[in-house]
Amino acid sequence: MTEDFRATAVERAIGRHLEAWRRSRDYSLVELGRLIGCSTAKLSMMENTLRPSAPGDVVAIGMACKIPDLERNEVFEKATWARRKRVISSVDPDVLFDAARDYVELEFEATLVRTFRIDLIPGLFQTADYIPASARADDPLRAEVIAVQQTQMRAARQERLTGKNPLRIEAVLTEAVIRQMVGGSKVMKDQLLYLLKLGQLPNVTIQVIPFEAGAYPAPGSPFNVLSFAHELHDDVVYIESVAQGRYVERLEERERYTLRFDSLQKIALNPAASLELIAAVAGSL
Repeated sequence: MTEDFRATAVERAIGRHLEAWRRSRDYSLVELGRLIGCSTAKLSMMENTLRPSAPGDVVAIGMACKIPDLERNEVFEKATWARRKRVISSVDPDVLFDAARDYVELEFEATLVRTFRIDLIPGLFQTADYIPASARADDPLRAEVIAVQQTQMRAARQERLTGKNPLRIEAVLTEAVIRQMVGGSKVMKDQLLYLLKLGQLPNVTIQVIPFEAGAYPAPGSPFNVLSFAHELHDDVVYIESVAQGRYVERLEERERYTLRFDSLQKIALNPAASLELIAAVAGSL
């Protein structure tokens, strides 16, 4: 059994679906496992909800059992929702204060995130080694707890960058972000190489404002703008400081940030030139 796992009602329902799908094709656990490259033990634990069912596993099982798209997608969405709730609930409240918890929830729901950073790599782009390095600098006394929990959450957040309906990211970083030596040269080099990899994704755009660009809009004020698919869900601007987060939702205020973001993108190097600069900095480490 997965340690400390207690299935929710939604997770138990997902398990019943998976078992029903397998039985509808008259597959044994062994046969289904061979089809999707999964152990019988793992399949049994998912069906009996002794471990969470990953959204990707739900899709694989549904396709192997020839489940109609509508039904398969419905269970996939349930698994995605359950995973998101479990990730958020597992984090120490001191690690994510209320506004930041809400932000991660909104990020899971968003279709587009526009982010401007002036000092650290955006959370969605951070490597597993970069996280503890930044945590140690920010809160040395609780660094290890923070790093473990943020690393666990990072895995779930970064799943949105690939796969079905990937999240679109438009990131503008100051050159200081890619030159700030977080965790030492090896950690930073690996982080920059990971940025280069992400920059190749069709849904990810990374731009860097070089030092020589001079003054830029919103100096000293990193922010995120989240957009959503539903036409009745307005954009949300999120601004975070050391111990508090704030949402900007009034139309007039939101527009100030979206206009500034547009201006930042115009000042920044284009995506290709930005990746070249990142590669050059990585190569110097």
